[in-house]
Amino acid sequence: MTIQLYGFWRSNAAFRVRVALALKQLPFDEIEVDILSGRQFDAGYAAVNAEHVVPTFVHEGQRIFQSMAIMEYLDEIQPEPRLLPTDVRERAYARSLALVSVADAHPLVVPRVRKHLATAFGADTAAIESWCRHWAAEGLATYERLLDRRPAAPFALGEAPGIADICMAGQVITGHLYQLDMAPFPKVDALTKRCFELPAFAEAHPFKQPGYKA
Repeated sequence: MTIQLYGFWRSNAAFRVRVALALKQLPFDEIEVDILSGRQFDAGYAAVNAEHVVPTFVHEGQRIFQSMAIMEYLDEIQPEPRLLPTDVRERAYARSLALVSVADAHPLVVPRVRKHLATAFGADTAAIESWCRHWAAEGLATYERLLDRRPAAPFALGEAPGIADICMAGQVITGHLYQLDMAPFPKVDALTKRCFELPAFAEAHPFKQPGYKA
C-alpha cells in the first residue's frame, strides 16, 4: 500500500492524520508544504489540493483532503484497529468530540485566519496571539466539560485511543503552541498525557517533525 501525505510540521490537521496512520501501522511518505511561507498557494500544489491547505492524502492515485475524511477513509480500507466505534451512537459521540477541535476551535487559528486578522483589521502580533490563545482555551474548556460528564476510561471512548483522542491531543498541541496553562483543564491534560505516552502520538507530534522551528 503506497501512501503519500502532503503535510507540514506546524499543521494540526497533518498531525491528526500522522497519528491515525501510525495507529493503523500504515507506512507513508510525507511531502513538506511550508504553510507558514505560503507554499500551499504554489501552482504545483494547487494542482494537488484546490483548497490550498494541508494535509492531502494520496492512496492508489486517489487524493483526499480534510483530516476527518482521511481518518474515516483509513477505517474503511483497514478496519483494525478502529478509529471510530462500530456502535452507531458511540460513533456519533466520537465524531462530536472530534469536531470540537476540527470544526469549532482549530479553524479560527489557522494561517489564513491569522493573515486576515492582520491585513483586514490591522491586528498586530500580540493581538493575533491573544486571539489564538482565546480560541485554543475555548476548545480545551469544552473538552474539559465533556470529560466531566463522561470521564475517560482511560481514553475518550474506552480502552483504546481513537479519532476523539487524536483531535483532543491536537487541541492540546495548539494550547502548548500558545503557551496556555493546562491547570484549568486537568481531565484533558491527563487523557492527552496518556495519549502522548504512546509512540503513535509521540512520534507524530509537531515538535518531532523535520523542519520544526521553536
